[in-house]
Amino acid sequence: MDAYYSYLNGLVNKNKTMFPGYPGLKWINPYSASEFQEIRDRYMATIGNSVSFNGTKPYHKQLSKGCQLCGEGLWSCLFITGKCNAKCFYCPTQQTIDEVPSSQGLTFPTAASYAEYVSHFKFKGVSFSGGEPLLFPDRVLDYLGQVRKNCSPDIYTWMYTNGILATEELFRKLAALDLNEVRFDIGATAYSLDKIKLAKGIIQNITIEIPAVPEEKELLKALLPDMVKAGVTNLNLHQLRLTEFNIPNLSKRNYTYIPAEKPIVLESELAALEIIEYAKKHQIDIGINYCSFFFKNRFQAAGFRRQIANSLAPSENVISPKGFIRKYEANEIRYYAMRIADEGKILGDPQVLELSNKKYGYCTDLIHLLPISNETEHQHISDFLATPSEIIPDGNDMFGVWMHETIESGLRAY
Repeated sequence: MDAYYSYLNGLVNKNKTMFPGYPGLKWINPYSASEFQEIRDRYMATIGNSVSFNGTKPYHKQLSKGCQLCGEGLWSCLFITGKCNAKCFYCPTQQTIDEVPSSQGLTFPTAASYAEYVSHFKFKGVSFSGGEPLLFPDRVLDYLGQVRKNCSPDIYTWMYTNGILATEELFRKLAALDLNEVRFDIGATAYSLDKIKLAKGIIQNITIEIPAVPEEKELLKALLPDMVKAGVTNLNLHQLRLTEFNIPNLSKRNYTYIPAEKPIVLESELAALEIIEYAKKHQIDIGINYCSFFFKNRFQAAGFRRQIANSLAPSENVISPKGFIRKYEANEIRYYAMRIADEGKILGDPQVLELSNKKYGYCTDLIHLLPISNETEHQHISDFLATPSEIIPDGNDMFGVWMHETIESGLRAY
């Protein structure tokens, strides 16, 4: 495990140098970690086996279809705009500029070009996000309409919104184009359910999707029965994440930060698990899931890599479970990540995939190279690839292979 601990120590050092202007940030330390771990273990014991995606997504009752597709890498999220009309203290991005709709490094100036992309890569789910999509409702309707017209009829679609501009008329227009789900961020509207009630009976599935704000956990517990009455089928609770955009706000709160691949708020995780435990104990008829940072960091990224590589990589290439292209030879093993972007944004000499009137550039970047110096190393790698294991190996070389083959399990120990 030495290589793994070295990796974690590297994350600690990286995180603590990210925000030099905020020396007062409270990072988790060994003295508090054990106490927090005991609290989390108690919640997880109550939740029991209701944990999906290798132990990274605890839930109550059920997950929405969209959440399932997200974890499987079969979902495309289109950012309709980069502009928002709310001022949520926890927002991790700037959200001040209207931009051309985009997804994963590609821009889609027309709805037809996006529908073609969705169809080509065989996505089974599509969401419309922002910013705030309802700042541009005609844009949402246009892109949704083209997806329905030109893509597989069984694609599951949903939209994220703060609800500020939502109206019954808009919901009826979206329902007419078979939008399957609307996800409301009620944190932007002081946790009001009024706009959700407008969608009840019009939109098939209604979800509340918000960060788990520690200070609001008692309010959310008390609000659960009202959510059910308002027609909410699922509550998705995200883990708060620290970024350059929200640090002026988050640094004023007495949060404890975990130095993961990105800095995350420990109390946010405990709040989400406490709410799930409460709903389970009181048998509240609503699906609740904790969308942990580790779920998003491991499954969303790996799923998208797999989807792109399976579509674009030559058939003779081997794709690892994490979506990397593996080149395994007698004297070395290499891992590549396939990337796509608008033509001209990928440097070098990319191959070009042409779809209709729009060209996308794509290339493979070498991200890991392990020379194999002797037959023993070769045998260890061959054995691992033949029988993959979730057990983290000792030694830097095998750890490098493991990191590109295996999706780490569980909520990482504090």
